[in-house]
Amino acid sequence: MGRGKIEIKRIENSTNRQVTFSKRRAGLVKKAREIGVLCDAEVGVVIFSSGGKLYDYCSPRTSLSRILEKYQTNSGKILWDEKHKSLSAEIDRVKKENDNMQIELRHLKGEDLNSLQPRELIAIEEALQNGQTNLRDKQMEHWKMHKRNGKMLEDEHKLLSFRMAYQHQQDVELSGGMRELEIGYHQVQHDRDFTSQMPFTFRVQPSHPNLQEDE
Repeated sequence: MGRGKIEIKRIENSTNRQVTFSKRRAGLVKKAREIGVLCDAEVGVVIFSSGGKLYDYCSPRTSLSRILEKYQTNSGKILWDEKHKSLSAEIDRVKKENDNMQIELRHLKGEDLNSLQPRELIAIEEALQNGQTNLRDKQMEHWKMHKRNGKMLEDEHKLLSFRMAYQHQQDVELSGGMRELEIGYHQVQHDRDFTSQMPFTFRVQPSHPNLQEDE
C-alpha cells in the first residue's frame, strides 16, 4: 500500500514545519550533489529558512559567485547594481595591491630575486639603505629620550633625597628642643618641690642697730 499524497500547502504547526524543512533541505542538497557528480554539472543551491538563516551548497569545482555570474551572463538579468560593481572593483584593487606588497616584502627579505632586472635590484638596495638610515635615526632618538628621562629621574631623586635629609634634620632639631624644654620644666619643678620641703625658716635681721637698747 503506497503512501498517501501530501497536499502541498503551508504547514501550520511550527514544530512539524521545522522538521519538514530540515528533512527536505537535506534531501534537496543531496539531490544537488548527486546531479553534480553524475552529470558533471555546476550546481548551486541557496536556501533561507523562515527565520532568515542561510543554507547553501555549491559544486566543489566552482563557486556560487561564478555560478551567479554565469547566470547573469546567460539570462541577461542584472544581479549586481552599480554600487556592487564598484565595491567588487575596489575589492579586486585591494587584493592586487596586497599581492604586490607581498611580492615587494619577499624581495626586501632577499627572496625571489632571480627574476628581477639590475635596475630593480638597485632600487631595492636603495630602499634597504634608506630604511636602515631611518632605523638608526629612530634608535638614536629613542636613546636620547631615554637618556634625558634618566637625567630627569636622577635630578628628581637627588632633590627628594635632599628634602628627606632636610626634613630629618628639622625633626631632630625639633625633638632636641622639645627635650630641652622638658628637662628645664622638670628642673624648675624639682627646685620648687625642694624649697617647699625645707624644715627651717629664715629670720630677717635688721641691717641697722636697735637704738633703744643703748639708752
